[in-house]
Amino acid sequence: MSRKIALITGASRGLGKNAALHLAAEGVDIIGTYNSRADEAEALVAELEQRGAKAVMLQLDVGRSDSFADFATRVEQVLQQLERPRFDFLINNAGIGVHALFAETTPEQFDLLMNIQLKGPFFLTQQLLPLINDGGRIINISSGLTRFSLPGYAAYAAMKGAMEVLTRYQAKELGARQIGVNILAPGAIETDFGGGAVRDNAALNAMVASNTALGRAGQPDDIGGALSMLLAPGAQWINGQRVEASGGMFL
Repeated sequence: MSRKIALITGASRGLGKNAALHLAAEGVDIIGTYNSRADEAEALVAELEQRGAKAVMLQLDVGRSDSFADFATRVEQVLQQLERPRFDFLINNAGIGVHALFAETTPEQFDLLMNIQLKGPFFLTQQLLPLINDGGRIINISSGLTRFSLPGYAAYAAMKGAMEVLTRYQAKELGARQIGVNILAPGAIETDFGGGAVRDNAALNAMVASNTALGRAGQPDDIGGALSMLLAPGAQWINGQRVEASGGMFL
């Protein structure tokens, strides 16, 4: 049986990298994207290949929807090299964090978040639909901040909330092709996201731990494991759902 193929945006670092490593351990080959750090992308390819997976990294700015048609062509070329007509899993992971109070958020900050966190995954998924196998899966990424509120994340959380609504519509409309769509909502995780605030700011890390039922901030493995679970063969009946992986923040 052919190995599954996952396309992961923002795969060169953070949660995307961890997801790639988890899926490779499950026998999944990886097509990943990176924005600007080609060195990190090359290092990940080498690590994935050492684990027995086939891996290719492609440059993509998820905020530039005018580049998606060309990107889809490059994905087709990679699939030809892998001798596969389509891939199986799409993980819309790429994103940025912008911290700004509602009253101080600028139109430029709002548009940046909109392009990367909502418009990007909307139209990238649309462009890639012909390349996804019937019976495949799509995982979008949200945030615990759509359930609980912390000052400074109004625009960011609004985009993630929109992605949660979009996920339900995608699940409804793609069901005819047996494509399942879910959205994974991490809590506060120790990565370089948002400048590494949770990882590097001891006071913030302690605040997160004190408000989490399991008593600590999340680790990348916590999210990679949850994502891998949602793509497992036995999880196909989970569809159109928001799944939070936060260790029980603000219960």
